[in-house]
Amino acid sequence: MNPPVNERLHRIWQSFDGPQLLFMGFIALLLTGGAAAALAEMPALLLPALLAVGLLVALIEWRWLYYLLFFILPFTQEIGLFGGLSMDVPSEPLMLAITACVLGALVLGAGPLPRREWMHPLLVILGLMLLWTAVDAAFSVVVIKSIKYLLAKVWYITPFLLGTLLIVRRPADAWRFASVYAAGACLSVLYVASRHATKGFSFEQINWSLHPFFRNHVIYAAMLALLIPFGWFAMQAARTAGGRWAWRGGLGILLFGLLTSYTRASILSLPIAGLFYVVMRLHLTRVVLVAAAVGVTLSVAYVVVGDRYMEYAPNYERTVFNGKNFEKHLEATYKLQDVSGMERVYRWVAAARMIGDKPLVGSGAATFYPEYKRYTVKSFRTYVSDNPEKSTTHNYFLLQLAEQGIPGFVLFLTLVATALLAGERLYHRSASQPDVRRVVLAATLSLVVIVFHLTLNELVEVDKIGPVFFVCLALLVRSDTWLAEAPLTDEVSNEQ
Repeated sequence: MNPPVNERLHRIWQSFDGPQLLFMGFIALLLTGGAAAALAEMPALLLPALLAVGLLVALIEWRWLYYLLFFILPFTQEIGLFGGLSMDVPSEPLMLAITACVLGALVLGAGPLPRREWMHPLLVILGLMLLWTAVDAAFSVVVIKSIKYLLAKVWYITPFLLGTLLIVRRPADAWRFASVYAAGACLSVLYVASRHATKGFSFEQINWSLHPFFRNHVIYAAMLALLIPFGWFAMQAARTAGGRWAWRGGLGILLFGLLTSYTRASILSLPIAGLFYVVMRLHLTRVVLVAAAVGVTLSVAYVVVGDRYMEYAPNYERTVFNGKNFEKHLEATYKLQDVSGMERVYRWVAAARMIGDKPLVGSGAATFYPEYKRYTVKSFRTYVSDNPEKSTTHNYFLLQLAEQGIPGFVLFLTLVATALLAGERLYHRSASQPDVRRVVLAATLSLVVIVFHLTLNELVEVDKIGPVFFVCLALLVRSDTWLAEAPLTDEVSNEQ
């Protein structure tokens, strides 16, 4: 006689062990959340499932969560929250999960870091930056925004700086994050290209092609450009012919995406990185940094004294955007008639006036918009000055000065200069260790690409760019440790 149905179901249920039930529960949560998100057109409904997978992986091996994050970074989207705040999904929830895992590993001693790394100048400067941001928040014009900025810094620095130091134990480990991120980026290029091709790869339609994963073509192109140094040196480090060919193909896709993005700064950043390689080889980094500081100081003094900056006010009618012709777009740039370039000047003038009003503490982190509108000069206004995107200065250094005052600006400038000088020093120290040298070069030149973008945009807080900024710093710190643990006797041989 057959047992009752409920008894048979009970036996089947008992046949599953704990991990199987956990996996089934996650699949049910994922399917329910996915169906609800699709029907309601609300991606946020996927958050419970994403948090569940984060917890599941964290219990087993949180490093997979780290690599998963880099793979999906090209496909994250920004969603609005309460009070005008926003969140990148699913990247920021995953950052929070990894932050908890990294802190847990450090507290439990599962991944101790050497004392020399805790005391490394780059980590000390970052700590001082966080401390100043916390102090400066008390003077912010919108305290809640500045506190959210501080928290966001914590869940950027912890997973991507400290997490990278826990994961990257030998030079070969450095290429894993790069390969995962490059794979996701290449898929995003294929997606964008498939849409862009329907519009004949026109300059006018590039932003449409990026929807919904990229806010604009600058973020897309910057992501591709910063990966190219990693791809180039990972190709050289590959142990097999198949690995080298895979990286060649990936580099080809990244370069194709970069060129068809029609982003001037990102395309120019690659030769700039190449020139910095020469600067490193010739021990000229310190000279270049001093020359840049003097040049910028003299230029600013020239345009400020006697209000000479007013001579550069644009002609409202002649300042245009050549959306249908990239060549005319470039021509308008050097003639100071390009609307995006002149809109930058509009914001820079406003930022300068903000700095004059609050030079020590600034307006507070993450408060430039809409505070800057009280300081604008109408003579520099363009027809895109309404700023529906709520973007800021288009210069990260100036943004630090306007929002966090002179201390915040000096600390960030010191961080960048220290990192570039460390890159040069480590490059020459690693002459007899090509595996370490490739990591140093990839991290330093990718950092140069990012820093060059920061002169025209604010990207450190963008989830597709900021993580690599902190990963590069971590790789420089770890390379210093590798070289300290294996003293070199030959510092001039095996030049790249």
